[in-house]
Amino acid sequence: LTPFSASEDMRSTWQGKAGRSPLQALYESDQFEQSSLQAVHQQRREMLSNVCSHYTRKRRLLQPDDLRHLVVDDTHGLLYCYVPKVACTNWKRVMMVLTGQGKYQDPLEIPAHEAHVPSNLRTLSEYSVPEINYRLRSYLKFVFVREPFERLVSAYRNKFTLSYNTAFHKRYGTKIIRRHRQEPSNRALERGDDVRFEEFVYYLLDPRTQQEEPFNEHWERVHSLCHPCIIHYDVVGKYETLAEDANYILQLVGADTSVKFPASSKTTRTTDDMTAQFFQDISPFYQRRLFNLYKMDYLLFNYSIPSYLRIR
Repeated sequence: LTPFSASEDMRSTWQGKAGRSPLQALYESDQFEQSSLQAVHQQRREMLSNVCSHYTRKRRLLQPDDLRHLVVDDTHGLLYCYVPKVACTNWKRVMMVLTGQGKYQDPLEIPAHEAHVPSNLRTLSEYSVPEINYRLRSYLKFVFVREPFERLVSAYRNKFTLSYNTAFHKRYGTKIIRRHRQEPSNRALERGDDVRFEEFVYYLLDPRTQQEEPFNEHWERVHSLCHPCIIHYDVVGKYETLAEDANYILQLVGADTSVKFPASSKTTRTTDDMTAQFFQDISPFYQRRLFNLYKMDYLLFNYSIPSYLRIR
C-alpha cells in the first residue's frame, strides 16, 4: 500500500448530504446560529493548528496502520478516532447504532464488551488507499480528548486495581513488578495484580518500555493514536463537555433525533481531586518527566499544567 497524506487540502472539507462543508452547514443553520459552541469549536481547531505548526516541522505520511483507531460510518459520512478512557465505549455504542441499519436502537442496550468486538465496526485501515483518501477528504472527522493525567490515572485504576482485569495483570503487571519493585514476592511476580501507581510511572518512563513495543492504547498519547497534526479534525470534543459536544456532533451529521448519547451515571469516575492524590507520592523529578512525556497532549488540546504538580 502506498502511503497517503491527509494534508492541507483536507482541512475542514467534510461534505454533508447537501454537499456543504460542516462549517457552512453550521453557519447556515438557524438552530446553531446563536450557538456559543460554534465559537468554542473554532477556537479548539485554531489552537490545535497553531500548536501543530509550531511543534511539527516535518509532515510525515500516514500509513494504513496509523488509522486503526478511526471508526468509519459510511451512512452519515463520519470518522471517529477513539481514545480509550475518554467515553470510547459509549461512542462505539453510538457508532454501532448509526451504522447498524436499524439493528440497534438504543446505545445502552449494547453490552460494553460487544462495543469492543473489532468486527462490529469498520476502521479506516480496512479500506483501500483511494477509499481512505476519499473519506479523509469528505467525511466529518472528530476526536474526544481528556485531561491527560486524569486519563492516565483512570487507565491505571481500571487496568491495575480491578480484580477482573487478569489479562492486564499478566501481560503488564508481572513485567512492571519484575522491573520496578525491589524484592518482589513470588506471588506478585506470578499474578501482577498489585501494581502501585508509582511503579506504573517508572514503567512509562523506562526507556526499555517503548523500545520493546508501542505503549498500550489505554496510556498511549492522543497525538500518537489519532495524529491530529496530520488529520485535520472538524470537531475536537472534550470529556469535560462530553454531553454538549456529543449532541453537537450528532446534530451536525443529521443523525436521527432518537439517537442519544448515553448520559454518564458512573460514580466511580476519576476526578481531578482523585488524580491529585495519586500524584502525592510521585517525586517532583518523576512528575516533571511524566509531564514531558504527555506534554504534546497538554499543548494540543489546551490543558493547563495541573496545580497539584510540584514542577514549577
